[in-house]
Amino acid sequence: VKKYIKYCQVEDAATNRPYTSRYIGSAVADLHRNLIKGGIYIYPTTTSSPNGKLRLLYEANPFAFIIEQAGGLATDGFRRILEVQPTSLHQRTPLFIGSKNMVEKAMSFMEEFSPQEA
Repeated sequence: VKKYIKYCQVEDAATNRPYTSRYIGSAVADLHRNLIKGGIYIYPTTTSSPNGKLRLLYEANPFAFIIEQAGGLATDGFRRILEVQPTSLHQRTPLFIGSKNMVEKAMSFMEEFSPQEA
C-alpha cells in the first residue's frame, strides 16, 4: 500500500499526478465524494486489524455494489469484494474501492509487492 501511495504522489503529466488526498472520516462521505469527483478509497489491513476493519456483509458489500453500478471497482486488494464468500456474519475485510483504473493500479501494486495474499 505504501508503494502505491508513493506512486500517487509522484508528478506525471500523462496521469495527472500527483493526486491529492482527502479523508473526511466517514466512509459514506468519502465514497460520495469519490462518486462525484473520482478517486480511490483505501482501508487496508494494519497490524492492529490484520483482517481489515470494515465488515464485509454490511459495509464493504453495499459500498461495492453502489460503486460497481457506477462503473467503479471494489476489491480487497486481490479479488472483487462482491465475489468474496463470507464465512461469518461480522467478517472483516480490507477495502480498495473507487475509480476502476485507480483500483486496478492499486491491485497491481498489491500483487507485485505484497509478501502474501490476504
